[in-house]
Amino acid sequence: MTPTQTAPRQILTELHEIMAARANAQTKLNQVVEIIGKALDSEVCSIYLLREGVLELFATRGLNQDAVHVTKLALGEGLTGHIAQNVEILNLAEAEAHPDFQYRPETGEERFHSFAGVPIIRRERAVGVVNVQHIEPRRYEDIELEALQTVAMVISEMIDNADMIDRDTMLDTGIAASGPQRLDGLTLVKGLASGNAVFHQPRIKIEHVVAEDIEAERQRVYSAFSRMREQIDHMANQAEFGVGGEHEEVLQTYKMFAYDEGWSRRINEAIDSGLTAEAAIERVQQRTRMRMRQIDDPLLADRMHDLEDLANRLLRIVSGQIGTAAQLGLREDTILIARNLGPAELLEYDRRRLKGVILEEGSLTAHVTIVARAMGIPVIGQVRTIRHLVREGDPLLIDTIESTVHVRPIDAVIDAFNAKLNRRKKRQAGFAALRDLPAVTKDGVPITLLVNAGLRDDVGALSLTGADGIGLFRTEFQFLVSATMPRRERQTRLYRDVLDAAGDKPVVFRTVDIGGDKSLPYLATDSPEENPAMGWRALRVALERDGLMKVQARSLLEAAAGRTLSVMFPMVAEPWEFARARDIFEGQRQFLIDHKKLLPDHVRYGAMLEVPSLAETLDLLLPEIDFLSIGTNDLTQFLLAADRAHPKLAERYDWLSPAIFRFLARIVRTVEGSDTDLTVCGEMGGRRLSAMALLGIGITRLSITPAAVGPIKAMIRSINLAEVREKLETVLAKPPENMRQTLRDWAHDQKIEVD
Repeated sequence: MTPTQTAPRQILTELHEIMAARANAQTKLNQVVEIIGKALDSEVCSIYLLREGVLELFATRGLNQDAVHVTKLALGEGLTGHIAQNVEILNLAEAEAHPDFQYRPETGEERFHSFAGVPIIRRERAVGVVNVQHIEPRRYEDIELEALQTVAMVISEMIDNADMIDRDTMLDTGIAASGPQRLDGLTLVKGLASGNAVFHQPRIKIEHVVAEDIEAERQRVYSAFSRMREQIDHMANQAEFGVGGEHEEVLQTYKMFAYDEGWSRRINEAIDSGLTAEAAIERVQQRTRMRMRQIDDPLLADRMHDLEDLANRLLRIVSGQIGTAAQLGLREDTILIARNLGPAELLEYDRRRLKGVILEEGSLTAHVTIVARAMGIPVIGQVRTIRHLVREGDPLLIDTIESTVHVRPIDAVIDAFNAKLNRRKKRQAGFAALRDLPAVTKDGVPITLLVNAGLRDDVGALSLTGADGIGLFRTEFQFLVSATMPRRERQTRLYRDVLDAAGDKPVVFRTVDIGGDKSLPYLATDSPEENPAMGWRALRVALERDGLMKVQARSLLEAAAGRTLSVMFPMVAEPWEFARARDIFEGQRQFLIDHKKLLPDHVRYGAMLEVPSLAETLDLLLPEIDFLSIGTNDLTQFLLAADRAHPKLAERYDWLSPAIFRFLARIVRTVEGSDTDLTVCGEMGGRRLSAMALLGIGITRLSITPAAVGPIKAMIRSINLAEVREKLETVLAKPPENMRQTLRDWAHDQKIEVD
């Protein structure tokens, strides 16, 4: 018979009776395949479950019964293996036409043409497959696929309450969850960390799939939708930066999903079929996830991620499981596990107990990576299987030197890790002992060591490291961790707190470097950028959206009243951009004068040289600026045309390149003799070998991460600067094939520790 709208409801009613019966699990599965086969008028219905790492045929209607518990498929093998591996639905009028089709003679399935299958999902991964087959070629209707999904959810609950599958297998794709594991990932923030596993979003376990009272479930969903929409409306109303901006468009898109009738209708239809509110949301969410995996358009994929986020929010509201691990509180040294994480979410955690972060996704340029680096929290990303291989409370070790995560480590691994950690602590103690000693070379040349910062708490690094000041305060962090544009009062309070904490040590505030790879949901571009690092970002955004810079200018000027304010503009490509930015600040200063407000005693203006074109007009810019900072991170990738976040270009993105150092040496010569302070900002100055080379071409001011101050100071105090400069002059005059190795060998001969 052709299925009707009542088919899923009828199937679920019968499944409910089966689950309530006192039969063993195998008998129940045998009954399930009969029910679904009859309801869908299908000659074949089969259930495969994952056990010991392979998909095993557990029950069938229509195939040879002798194949039950005999036919086994690896993940990815055949159509069934394809469904489980990719966690997706297949709907084929002709099964043999699919490239993954594989014939298993013991099943007797050669007579059947059409095929449809859905994954049985538990904790976001496939633990089995339920499929149907027909002799006649035909594609299955949506209502039939939804019926299969409903069956899959019931089977998922059934096997979770039975001994049909090892519980460890459900969690770990066939790998025992009690044994040790070593997982590889991508180092995002360096460091060593140990602690117990805590999931950022504690798993929501759907206790019941089949509804007892459909109207009651519907009311639960209506109530959850109402509460979720209130939250979204509140979020939209918190937009703090004027009206009519692009941030409003983004929030309106988010609201559009929250009020989308199609989405709520699909959830209600799932409830009509007999599912509980939680199961209905989960079934619709599963379909969304499967579609997301098939989307190549990044903009559309982002929109689907928005819908996924809203579904998670709705599921937590309806289940009453709303809190994150941060809201519940950390009770011990913790390694946090998440698919992804926002910077604001990271900052909610107790920094005393949060020792490290492991992400299933994550990237070098993600907002959370930037903030974690500032907080000194080791992070490893791209650990795809972490949430399925780890249980809450499992002991974990993060070793970013090897880009590995050790799960439930054995004693030998723990001993080796502790030895490495002790060596690191011993070295750090040695560096800490240099805190109050000057950064002066053996031949008496003083070097200025500044730190990079971005959070209020980072200012404490000045006293901990003995640094001379803050050479780069990244003001965009406050924007990255906010759901909406920070109000002027909030900005002013942050900047004043930073200046107060720094005391008599100088602070250079860099105006916001947002846009590009640091996109904000409330300040979005019309379409994704192919080359975000060279796109609509930093000063380009601020000059086009000058209201943003006006607010920041007033905030900085008011915060620095009675003090010296040092302001630096990022990504200046031509002198006119600097002039226009300075004019905006001067306009706000005049506004404050007119309104009888207190002003800074002195305002120093500077520029970041990150775009190579600025070097060609330095002679025009130098008379206009008080200081110049070279941003080596972006400058290097622009000069080498090598994306620093691209893993295949890691070897090409090398600071110790003759081209880079000849370029930098030319800038040093241009600035010499002027009244402009020249500083190098970025990771290049925080690595001892490249820092030594920078000193060798005439750089005497470095702004680096707080953790690098001790090692760099030790290196400075061990060198004769005249000898280093002589060596660099020789190397750059006739560059060797491998400049890095040449300088490393020379440093070792001179007893300079650079590794």
